[in-house]
Amino acid sequence: MGFEWYMDFVDLDYKPSSNDLICIFKIYPASGITLEEAAGRVASESSIGTWTTLTTLTPHIKSLMARVYEIRRNIVKIAYPLEIFEGGNMPQILSSIAGNIFGMKALKALRLEYVRFPREIIEAFKGPIHGINGVRRILKIYNRPLIATVPKPKVGMTWMEHAKAGYEAWIGGVDLLKDDENLSNQRFNRFEERLIETLRMRDKAERETGERKGYLINITAETREMLRRAKLVSRHGGEFIMIDILTVGWAALQTVRDEVEDLKLAIHAHRAFHAAFTRSRRHGVSMPVIAEIARLIGVDHIHIGTAVGKLESTKNEVKTLKNIVSSRKTRSILEQEWYNIKPVFPVASGGLHPGLIPELIEILGRNIIIQVGGGIWGHPMGGKSGALAVRQAVDAAIKKIPLVEYAEKHDELKEALSKWSFIKPI
Repeated sequence: MGFEWYMDFVDLDYKPSSNDLICIFKIYPASGITLEEAAGRVASESSIGTWTTLTTLTPHIKSLMARVYEIRRNIVKIAYPLEIFEGGNMPQILSSIAGNIFGMKALKALRLEYVRFPREIIEAFKGPIHGINGVRRILKIYNRPLIATVPKPKVGMTWMEHAKAGYEAWIGGVDLLKDDENLSNQRFNRFEERLIETLRMRDKAERETGERKGYLINITAETREMLRRAKLVSRHGGEFIMIDILTVGWAALQTVRDEVEDLKLAIHAHRAFHAAFTRSRRHGVSMPVIAEIARLIGVDHIHIGTAVGKLESTKNEVKTLKNIVSSRKTRSILEQEWYNIKPVFPVASGGLHPGLIPELIEILGRNIIIQVGGGIWGHPMGGKSGALAVRQAVDAAIKKIPLVEYAEKHDELKEALSKWSFIKPI
């Protein structure tokens, strides 16, 4: 149609520059729309275009158009000029590349699969305060996976019950106690009381075990309240905070990350809400994109799934996520150099128990945090024994001793295998 100019945004001869931001989309056109027309609409709506030709379009503005430069089946690569983005402003970036385009009638479905950020955008963000090496230095653990747990049931415990559970887990061999994503400041478990008592139990466990321990307390709330809670954590001797990064939003996460730098707190990123838009293979935003953004803004740990537990994820996806968050240079469909941005600790969680740990370490290696919830608190001998069983499973995996053989001399592991064997929960 004469008033449309969507096809102007398709230039299959274009060669992206190192300054371009690159997006890979899966595009599913609506009936009567070709793939090229649909791709042009995505590039137009996400950069300088609209549904009709414009009298205000000058040559300078036209130079800022996004360009579809490769189409293979329904996989489309689009290059965006650096100038259309505000450095350090993730909401603005996402309003462009993941904004109105998802609601266009010309598309049945659209999925943003990968993003490659140019150096200038990378260097506009601070990234993690500690990263993998810094977290290992805090805990003085260098040669094995870290072990974390969430007291179960996830909500309902009083602050005293929660702290007692933490103590049992710590003396059983767990390194990190974590709040669940929906535990914050309920009447039955007030934030400040839980913080003080749980850190007191942490100190007791450290004295008794001779090991460093950490508490990932959930500060998720309105932004100013999160800042207040973070300061409380620091004042009482905590070293970690946890944030539900997607429900609080990228701007709030960035504010907290910048404000807690002087407090030297490490940020544990929980990805609650992600599957609402990452799980569909046809529509939404992929978890690799979420992981990239979280690393840029500056979390120190982030959940990536397990491939062997209860949450939906493939082995390839989990390995890709580990690569994205923890490598100096991401090698996937789009190679990403991370420059000043430190690596992030990948967290494997969701339906784990001792019987699955060797396979998990075989898939992801030692540079991970293994978080076990029900697989500790469902142990027939109690939480301390559950923690011991997990630690024994980690030790066996590192020593490459079969679990059944290792369990012959470790009663806690033997009981865990008797209950769960090697089942993969669904």
